Amino acid sequence: MRASNEIQVRLQENAVAVRAVTRRFGSTMALDGVELSIGAGEFVALLGRSGSGKSTLLRLLAGLDSPTTGEVSVPPQRMVVFQEPRLLPWKTAIQNVSLGLAKDNPREHARSALAEVGLEHRLDAYPGTLSGGEAQRTALARALVRDPKLLLLDEPFAALDALTRIRMHHLVEALWVRHNLAVLLITHDVDEALLLADRALVLDKGRIVAALEVDLPRPRELGQPGFVGLRKRLLGAIGVQDLPRPDVTLASHMLPTENPASIVPALLRQIA
Repeated sequence: MRASNEIQVRLQENAVAVRAVTRRFGSTMALDGVELSIGAGEFVALLGRSGSGKSTLLRLLAGLDSPTTGEVSVPPQRMVVFQEPRLLPWKTAIQNVSLGLAKDNPREHARSALAEVGLEHRLDAYPGTLSGGEAQRTALARALVRDPKLLLLDEPFAALDALTRIRMHHLVEALWVRHNLAVLLITHDVDEALLLADRALVLDKGRIVAALEVDLPRPRELGQPGFVGLRKRLLGAIGVQDLPRPDVTLASHMLPTENPASIVPALLRQIA
């Protein structure tokens, strides 16, 4: 949908501007007057119960659907990474990343993107031979090689084992810093949202009902001061009672206190 002049002015500061958006499917109102802004370079997490409208909103931002009413403005350079890598099984990793790439020497750009996510040794591997973490890193490389201003992440870590998931969190954070992207992460995981995002939003019955600034220093750990309080507030906004958790320190040693982008090479050596 074409943006108004007012929305276009906002996009000078915001990567995403959503105003009074509704999306109706027959008698079902999937989105009901959604208002959302995401700043350039901001990392936002969107949480909510199943059926709350998260995937519908992501499809609108990705350009895969149109609102019933309202305005959606996003940069033309945007990419989506889904829960499933969605790689073509008959093409190698580098062929998947370079497919349709409108750049001079697309293979070299694809090789550089795969190297950035630690897969320079798997360029000619077919998807069936990649681990879950390798397949998602290939999908991430396919998105980053297109130089997006907005990266949409639709639960991309949900199918990964716990250790690979934690390491992928750190990798995505480092790449976000390096590329200065605006990111919207769709997730059901409160801890994931608080570890990664600048701001966590809660969607319920098609409306954004809560917004929480995550004002914690990076790199973040589950046990750092302030984390537990934010977790309780976010769980309360979702309508879930907080339960005691075991002390989790998995992979906390992997992130030094410097800029997250500086730890990519060491981190990649630890991802399956």
